Amino acid sequence: MDVKFSEDLLPLTDLKANPSKAVKQATETHRPVLLTNRGRGVAVLQSVADFEKGEEERAFMRAVVAGLGDLDSGAEVTLADARRRLGLK
Repeated sequence: MDVKFSEDLLPLTDLKANPSKAVKQATETHRPVLLTNRGRGVAVLQSVADFEKGEEERAFMRAVVAGLGDLDSGAEVTLADARRRLGLK
């Protein structure tokens, strides 16, 4: 997701005047809309689908990092042991 500052900045006054335009833009472009007040960034508007996708990706990456940490600390288990613990054959 690359932000295009020339297209994705929106003053709060414009958001108040036409909120559906901002929502449509975020949904169609799959890029966040950066809301500004007096020229400063104050918030980000993002579609729910894109937010959920990002959260899933972050959770996956956290799990990968935790798994790599377990490997480094010697906390891994064999496949047979994992199957036994999970009640699988």
